[in-house]
Amino acid sequence: MTQRGITNPSLLEDESGLDTSLRPRRLEDFVGQDAVKENLRIALQAAKGRGEALDHLLLYGPPGLGKTTLAQIVSRELDVPIVFTSGPTLERPGDLAGLLTNLGERGILFIDEIHRLHPSIEEYLYPAMEDFNLDIMIDKGVAARSVRLPLTHFTLIGATTRAGLLTSPLRSRFGMIHRLDFYTPQDLDIIVRRSAQVLGIDIDAGGRLEVAKRSRGTPRIANRLLRRIRDYAQVHGHSIVTHDIASEALKLLEVDAIGLDPMDRRYLEALVEKYRGGPVGLGTLAMAVGEEPDTLEDVYEPFLVQQGFLERTPRGRVASIRAYEHLGIARVASAPPQDELF
Repeated sequence: MTQRGITNPSLLEDESGLDTSLRPRRLEDFVGQDAVKENLRIALQAAKGRGEALDHLLLYGPPGLGKTTLAQIVSRELDVPIVFTSGPTLERPGDLAGLLTNLGERGILFIDEIHRLHPSIEEYLYPAMEDFNLDIMIDKGVAARSVRLPLTHFTLIGATTRAGLLTSPLRSRFGMIHRLDFYTPQDLDIIVRRSAQVLGIDIDAGGRLEVAKRSRGTPRIANRLLRRIRDYAQVHGHSIVTHDIASEALKLLEVDAIGLDPMDRRYLEALVEKYRGGPVGLGTLAMAVGEEPDTLEDVYEPFLVQQGFLERTPRGRVASIRAYEHLGIARVASAPPQDELF
């Protein structure tokens, strides 16, 4: 283990335990994201055939869709070491220099939340990504001098939930940019079946489909719900998880038929009942539900927008007709625009 990253994937698995064991290990086992997989498969085969490092890769999309898993898979497919770190963790240029100089030939540096890199760290990344050189400043003032450190050819894999916050110079240096989308219930059914086998859960088709439908299109949520259903079935003495047992457990967890949890409903109820459906600013809604604006924007809103419950307009957030129908609330006249729009 390095000072600020993990150089051996097996170390990550040991530390993460059960959660990592549910991750697919090879590209052929990765379910969904077909276009991304096919592009990666071609790039991996070409890189292996030439004996070169893979081009720099940017993965973006909502949390829990498999960005870290794909980075691990790329490492295994190329049989090269990988170092895991995150944007906020890299505080000084020396941190970045230490990771890059110890990567090894064709190694991979994975930076999660890359949109949160400090600008000074980002500046050091530019020559490293393009020319595989690292320019380090030694001393200060009149004694300052620049030292160029040659780097072995490496691959930077960046992951972010907010691609729009990446600067144009950084984004343009990635040779491959892929978005991960929410999964279909059919794909999640396959993921739940595999996870159930790993966890030793006997679950029938009806139980799997119920978990898949309520997982918000996200494998991480599907695996979390599956573990809680396992606990429920064990405590209540059920040897097989059926549709009814899964429904009972999910009802206890307050996850409704399409996957909305208490915070989703609190968000929509505040928008509909307190602000007559909007438009209203994100900051105002965040105060109304007691949650951080970034959490609402990154974790909750993407699914609500995708499901047609929410519209993000230039004037603010607006509840759709479907939101009223799902909450069972009669629609009233819209509220006047709030002073705070975003």
